[in-house]
Amino acid sequence: MPQPQALTPELQRAAAAILADLRRHAPQLSLSEADISTLTPGVAAWLERDTHPDALRHALTTDLPVPLRHPAKLLRHRITALLPPPLPGARELEAVRPRTIVIPLQNCDRCDRAFRSRHSGHCRDCRTDLPTVA
Repeated sequence: MPQPQALTPELQRAAAAILADLRRHAPQLSLSEADISTLTPGVAAWLERDTHPDALRHALTTDLPVPLRHPAKLLRHRITALLPPPLPGARELEAVRPRTIVIPLQNCDRCDRAFRSRHSGHCRDCRTDLPTVA
């Protein structure tokens, strides 16, 4: 069973409330208080990983077997097997995020208008006005 890094009272209450509320969404998932207290740390681990309660509820209540003989065992399995990975931090995403290419501003040698180019020279209007050498 997954364990949260820090099982705060707020996290514990939220996890227990989600488990107790499951029977509203799937009546066959009626759990005892002992089952709820056993499963609470696993649900808290999901919530600690920023899983939305609706997504957690969906993962636990969809495609239930008929008949469901041991709801707590099924939920223990799903809480463990479907646990999402922790969200990556800013440092991990920085390596994946493509770098923005900034093309510097240049001033046109002819009219002093600013334009973006890697090389100095003439702006687009001045380049079209230059006589072509044949």
